Amino acid sequence: MSASPSALVTGAASGIGFALSRLLAERGYRLRVVDIDADALAIVGTTLEEVDVTAGDVADPETMQELADTGGAVDLLCLNAGVLSTSTGFAWEASPAEWERVLGVNLLGVVNGLRSFVPLMLDRGTPSQIVITASLAGAATWPGGGPYAASKHAVLAVAEQAALELSETNISVTVLCPALVRTGMSDQGEDPDVIAAQALEAVEAKRFAVLPKEWTAAVEERAAMLVSGHSPKLPRPHY
Repeated sequence: MSASPSALVTGAASGIGFALSRLLAERGYRLRVVDIDADALAIVGTTLEEVDVTAGDVADPETMQELADTGGAVDLLCLNAGVLSTSTGFAWEASPAEWERVLGVNLLGVVNGLRSFVPLMLDRGTPSQIVITASLAGAATWPGGGPYAASKHAVLAVAEQAALELSETNISVTVLCPALVRTGMSDQGEDPDVIAAQALEAVEAKRFAVLPKEWTAAVEERAAMLVSGHSPKLPRPHY
């Protein structure tokens, strides 16, 4: 009898991370979940069965390395942790400390996870998957929002780099680029359960990007404007 598949989910105490954790638990995964919010994470530990809970900051490379050292490779690595910027104005209005905080969690949290787990997943050699949570704000650009958009553009670039670098290996990469999602960051938007289900469907299909259909034309228009040299314009959905 084969062992149950294993997964690690960062930012698992709420939103997409909790939805992913719940779906994976229902599918029989042995779960390891990470979040900086120890109190909320404790609730996850009592809600789901067969889950190993770690309170920690993904922006700290030692946190992710210790998880890899103690638990080893996983079949599914969900690098989901993220924060909004408290500065919602122009990028240059945010303080250096705010830039450091947002980039630390949103970007370096992904990089730290890849650094710690990819070598172990490659060494093991079995079919494995990585899911990285970016944002529609990383595929299209709006004014304002502080450092958040820049961090998500960088996350999307890292996801593309990882997909290219791992294309001939046992590891596939999927990146989520949702619009508004009802999480601790927003009380409006898509149900996180829907986004989590889309993510796992993309993993099974080995599809790289998950974007809202109504925004795909806006992403295409952005690429066309960059190629043509035209000034950017405000993205709009196409229903």
